[in-house]
Amino acid sequence: QVELVESGGGLVQAGDSLRLSCVFSGRTFSLYVMGWFRQAPGKERELVAAITSGGSTYDADSVKGRFTLSRDHAKNMVYLQMNSLKPEDTAIYYCAAKRISSSTYDYWGQGTQVTVSS
Repeated sequence: QVELVESGGGLVQAGDSLRLSCVFSGRTFSLYVMGWFRQAPGKERELVAAITSGGSTYDADSVKGRFTLSRDHAKNMVYLQMNSLKPEDTAIYYCAAKRISSSTYDYWGQGTQVTVSS
C-alpha cells in the first residue's frame, strides 16, 4: 500500500515562496507518476502539476512559470516549489500517486494547507 505524507504548508504573504514536500513509501517509487492537486473552499479539486518517473512535467496554466515540481528518486520524495504566490493559490494541497498504466490517481496524502494573504 502506498503512503504519502505532505509537509511544508503555511501562511505567507503574496509574493512569497513555499516548498511543499511529499514522501512516498510502500511501493516502488519509480513506477508511479506523482502529482500535486489543490482544493480551495467551494471549488473543485484541480491538478496543479505532475511529474513522470523520467522527469517529464505538466503544469497547470495558472501556475506556469511560478511553480516547479521535481522528484528525488534516492529519497522517494517530490517537491513543489511555489514562487510568487498569490491569494488565489490559497488551498489545501494534496500529493497523489498513480501507476504509470492507471488513468486515475489512486493514492492520496492527507493534505497541507497553504494560505496566501494579500
